[in-house]
Amino acid sequence: MNDFPAVHLLDHRPYDRIREFYLYQEPMLLAAMRRGDRGEAVRIINHVLVHIYSSGEDRGDLLKGLLLELVVMLSRAAIEAGAMQSDVLGTNYRILTELAAIEDDEQLAGWLRNAFEHLFSMIERQENFTPPLLIGKALDFMRDNLHREITRDETARHAGISPGHFSHVLKQRTGRSFTELLRQCRVNLACDLLLQSDDTLASIADRCGFCDQSYFTRVFRDVKGVTPGQFRERAGS
Repeated sequence: MNDFPAVHLLDHRPYDRIREFYLYQEPMLLAAMRRGDRGEAVRIINHVLVHIYSSGEDRGDLLKGLLLELVVMLSRAAIEAGAMQSDVLGTNYRILTELAAIEDDEQLAGWLRNAFEHLFSMIERQENFTPPLLIGKALDFMRDNLHREITRDETARHAGISPGHFSHVLKQRTGRSFTELLRQCRVNLACDLLLQSDDTLASIADRCGFCDQSYFTRVFRDVKGVTPGQFRERAGS
């Protein structure tokens, strides 16, 4: 991954610039937490902290405000990644109470680390849960890219799910592997094109991502029990 761009803080409004910086990092942080990538999430948080602490010694309650906003971001990521909302709210109540009593930077850093560990642990306890929105996003990506070669890992990355967990969820919810489901999606699209267009079988095979017409015919027959030509003929009779 490329290094983060340098951020030049304005002397008169450093907190606006820091906030802008870590909001810029938010999509990457959310994606890392949804994937369960603790190492990448920690790396992003540490990079944000470097910029927060570079704002100078006279920070006061403004520093607490920035860290509080960061925890809110982490909480939202945890919920999107599958943590129970009631657990997150309970944890947030406790850590916010602790925040009010903190007076030095070392305690603040420890407080943020503990908050992150608690939130990430909640995600890991829900490892068998994947929000339906993420699975829908993966399936939409597959359907939108049937014309080309796509892989399980590419699809999982697009949805923000680890490849292994993605395979587990697909098998659990559909009874099929990624390869089987992708094949079914290609055949479903082929059926629509056979019924709704006069395209040649070779053209349909290409649009549905099959390497050639003979392979298209073989897979279609395995799934539907008839060849593409027979399917079209029976539908038109």
